[in-house]
Amino acid sequence: MKEHRGIKPSGVVIWRSPFIIQLLIIMFIIEFVKGALLISILPVYMGTVLGLSAYAIGWALALQYIGDNLFRSPIGWLIDRLGYRSVMLAGIVLTFTSVLLVAFVHHTSWIVVACLLLGIGSSPLWPCVITGATEEAGEEASGRAMSVVYVAWLVGVGAGPIAINFLLSSSYTAAFRLIIGGMIVVVLTTMFLPGRGRMKQRSGAAEEAAAQTDSHAANTSDAAREPLKVRASRYFAKVGKSLHASKLLYPAMFVQNFSLGLLTPILTLFARSVLHLTPAQYSWFLIAGGAITVLGLIPVGKFVDRLGTKWFLHVGFLLAAISLPLLGMTRSLPLVLVIVAIVGLGYACIIPAWNALIAQAIPKEERGAVWGFFLTIEGSGMVLGTILSGKLWDTFGHQAPFLVSGAMLLVLFVLHLFITRKQPVMIT
Repeated sequence: MKEHRGIKPSGVVIWRSPFIIQLLIIMFIIEFVKGALLISILPVYMGTVLGLSAYAIGWALALQYIGDNLFRSPIGWLIDRLGYRSVMLAGIVLTFTSVLLVAFVHHTSWIVVACLLLGIGSSPLWPCVITGATEEAGEEASGRAMSVVYVAWLVGVGAGPIAINFLLSSSYTAAFRLIIGGMIVVVLTTMFLPGRGRMKQRSGAAEEAAAQTDSHAANTSDAAREPLKVRASRYFAKVGKSLHASKLLYPAMFVQNFSLGLLTPILTLFARSVLHLTPAQYSWFLIAGGAITVLGLIPVGKFVDRLGTKWFLHVGFLLAAISLPLLGMTRSLPLVLVIVAIVGLGYACIIPAWNALIAQAIPKEERGAVWGFFLTIEGSGMVLGTILSGKLWDTFGHQAPFLVSGAMLLVLFVLHLFITRKQPVMIT
């Protein structure tokens, strides 16, 4: 099978590619592991065993996002030059190390180190997967490509806490055996990812890449003697000039993930301490919201490719902005279930449309680096949201993170109104 097929007319054939399947397997398992650790294991362990406050837990988990965020942009740059296998494998080794620390070393300082290593190790995940998926799909199927990627993400990040919550009813040993087994599968899968050869063909054809290489051969020796900082600055300046994005897209990316970061550290605390759900009950609620989101991603992705992103984002932002504050104020479990379903529907509209919108702003020739840059902006919002979430909980009560998250989604809705007014977005 050829490593590159160019732009695909549809999003069907590309999912038969071994490369895409490998990326989705890695995405699913890594997010399964991170979901299990960050949502189910670490908040409960740090709160009940180590006795940390919600603010301290938020800071510890934020280190994971900080580690992830700091390395996304340089890793995107490395993907463009070294290929997928080397970059991803280095990250997987660090991720595996963090899992082993959490499993076998029970001390606050080592848990903090494990959180940081988890972030650094998983930082190649999104640049690699999104770059590979959008490269294979082409512009005409970017909505479907992002839908399938996010199905793997959502199923992984949802299945992790769900499976672990059921296993925790018996012991932590079974939970960590499952997590470690998954990491072994990831290591083996990563070994089969394409290396640097694939990246040379990424822009459309090997001949074109070779011609481009020849045209720059005369300057190679001079450029190699320049300091790395100078070369990197020139590279990102060139990338910045080729972006096709409204300037309002940058704060919008930050706000979108800030609203999510506000909820990540406190969802389990809310379920256990406010709603008084058992681990099994909490799992069923996660299944309810996650299933609606996952089932909606593929059809919404297809409609996004045909109709554009505008109205899906309008509807999704408003649904999530209204339902999240209601979730924080509700105690009736049947009503909570309905609200969770509405949140899931909102994000089923947001996820494929939002990422298709971003994908259109990215130049094909530097896809890895720009995805890394954009993911860094999004990750910054996640870091700040995670840190402030616990502080809001401790200072103003459990409702505060939900209220602020809803308010941020309303801000995002307004930003999107201006983005679409200045730069209408349609995928043709």
